[in-house]
Parts: sequence; C-alpha cells; structure tokens
Amino acid sequence: MTDICFYFQVHQPFRLRRYSVFDIGKSTEYFDEKKNEEVMKKVAGKCYLPANKVILELIRKHDGNFKAAYSITGTAIEQFEKYAPEVLDSFKELASTKCVEFLSETYYHSLSYLYSKDEFKDQVEMHRKAMKKHFGFNPKVFRNTELIYNNELANFVEKLGYKAILAEGADHILGWKSPNFVYKPKTTRKMRLLLKNYKLSDDIAFRFSNKGWEGYPLTAKKYADWIEPAMGDTINLFMDYETFGEHQWEDTGIFNFLSHLPGELLKRNISFHTPSELIAHEPKDEIDVHHMMSWADVERDLSAWLSNKMQQSAIQELFSLRTEVIKSRDKELIERWRKMTTSDHFYYMCVKWFNDGDVHKYFNPYDNPYDAFITFMNIMNDLIVRLKGEDLNRQTALRIPTHNTKWVRV
Repeated sequence: MTDICFYFQVHQPFRLRRYSVFDIGKSTEYFDEKKNEEVMKKVAGKCYLPANKVILELIRKHDGNFKAAYSITGTAIEQFEKYAPEVLDSFKELASTKCVEFLSETYYHSLSYLYSKDEFKDQVEMHRKAMKKHFGFNPKVFRNTELIYNNELANFVEKLGYKAILAEGADHILGWKSPNFVYKPKTTRKMRLLLKNYKLSDDIAFRFSNKGWEGYPLTAKKYADWIEPAMGDTINLFMDYETFGEHQWEDTGIFNFLSHLPGELLKRNISFHTPSELIAHEPKDEIDVHHMMSWADVERDLSAWLSNKMQQSAIQELFSLRTEVIKSRDKELIERWRKMTTSDHFYYMCVKWFNDGDVHKYFNPYDNPYDAFITFMNIMNDLIVRLKGEDLNRQTALRIPTHNTKWVRV
C-alpha cells in the first residue's frame, strides 16, 4: 500500500523598505519592520497557529500515526521570535511529539548554491544549528530553496552528509515514470530522491477553493478515494504551509478538510511517514536531471528569479560583494548582506505575468518589478559605500538604477 508523506514549507522574507538614492550613505535601515511585523502577525493568526493546532490534534487523535515534515527558514524563525513567539512555541510543541520532522535548507532561503558554494555551505550549517537549537533536531533530509535541484546539487548535498533530498516531480524529467516511488539521484552513491506529486499536491494548494474546477468541492473522503488506488512507495504531498488559512481561507473549509483527511486515509490502511523514514526504501530507478529545475510556475525552472536583466544584474552584484563582506568581519554588515540573498527579492523583480501572475503578486510589497529592482540596487550601492569606506561628500561613481535599468554616474 502506498504511504503518504506530508511536507510543508514555512518561510517569510525580511522585506525591504522603500530605500531611495538619497538614503545611500546615510541609512542602514534596509528592512521594512512595520510591514514584516504586519505580515507575520496576519499569517500567524490565519495560518501558523490554527494549522499547528490542527496538526497537533491529529497527532494526538491518531496516537502518533499521523506525521508531517517542515522546512522552516531561518528568516521565518527570526520573525517568529521578534513578532510572534507563540508560533515558535507551537512548533516546539509539535517537535516534542516526535511525529514531526524538520528538514534542512539554506538559512536565508537563498539561491546561494548557484553563485557561491561556500556561502551555500555556510547557510546550510547555520540552518542546521538553528534546527538543533530550537527543536533539538538534527536533519538527515535536505530541501533546497523552492525545490531547486539537479544532479550536481544532489551530489554536493550528499557530501555534506545528507541521506535524502526533495525535488519536484516534473513531467519533463519523469517522462513515463511515476513520482510515487523513491529514486536515486544520478551521480550519488546512496542518496534517496523524494519527488513531489504535483497533481495531488496542487489539488489542495491551488485548486481547493476553485468553484470552476471539476473536482470541486474537494472533501477528505473524495481525496482519499483518489489516493487509495495509487501505486508506488509514497505519495509526496509537498506545499507551502500558508495553503492552510492564507492561500485557502478558513471559510473554504480547508481546515475541516485537513482535520478529516488522516482518518479517511488511515481507514484505508494508508499510513503516514516522514521523509527520513522513506530512506529505507530501495530506489526504484535513477533520475537524471542535468538542468536546474524548481517547483515554481508552469515552467518548473529558474525563470521566476533569473529570467530578466534586472534579476541577473541584481544577484550578480550581490554575490560579487561576498568576499569583501565576509572579510570585513562586521557581523551586522554580514547579516544584512545575507538577508539580501533571500530569493524573494529577485522573485519580486519577475516580469512574467501570465499563468502564474497572481502567485508573483502575493505578499509583494512593490507596485511593479522595476521598483523592486531600484530599491534593491540602492541598498547594494549603500553596501558598496560602507565596504569601501568612501566619503560621500566627494564625487563618487555609484551605480544608480533608473527606470530604464541603465546605469548613471553621480
């Protein structure tokens, strides 16, 4: 009988404030504390607290036979501590049940693997320590930012000591194969690859409240009936945790659905397992992924973050500063720079407004992607000034972005 593996991504970025050219050299207040607090408290009330309550009740109700896994970014944990400590306490209560697994990732939910392997390793180690500190958990399973993945990454992560890695079960890499089996990534020795069943995951995450969808209304019984005949080792249901209460509001019945689903599945002898428990499965086959893929948008590639010149120049500028930033040994400067590596900043610069337009607008603090770029690059210029210790009273060649994204000298 096929098992179920629930995995939830929990992430909040430190959003940037409207940092203008006139702030350069005068202010290090890069982040919008008011907006970050507002969003955190909103999502805590609508999603994190009620969803954690339901998960805890399910674990107790089913005597530990219900299990789930979380990947919680370091930036989310810091905001829990600062704005909603009760949320962090509720995750710690889940950890105490021993029915919840915490996965490893980059602390700042960054694209660091693509630009600096050293920074990637540093952020992964920071995140591992955070999981140990807050939840007493030493992760064995890795998930990269937004499920960005290829063969090389799997090999690199295996050498860091991880036993399994998560990825998108994209059609273009699976072909005729099913995502419902445990696989081995090509180029690794003993690594296990767990692939998201995006069709069944998205039925919950995106289609649940769509009245025009042929599966509407989705009940726990109907969903369990869809899963029961499925063949394989495991059906991996991977989604943003904000699915519950934020993307799908409470009045859609999403919490009622979540509350009843485990009972319906357990009645059918379908059990729940965490990702690390699936390592014991022998791999069905090797999966060969040369090009980077992700779980974002219809393309399942990196275009959400790196498809246009603004995104590319912004991230290249950011990582070109890493050596100088780390050498500075200025803890505050290093922390601010690392918060800038969060992938959301580049997502906000995306100009794709087609099938996934609403996704790109969600919690976006900017009116348009050009404002996101200008704000980001103004902060980059301030970082450069502080690294070089330049005197702003004399004429300086600063790279100031304009609305047509060309550089001007001031």
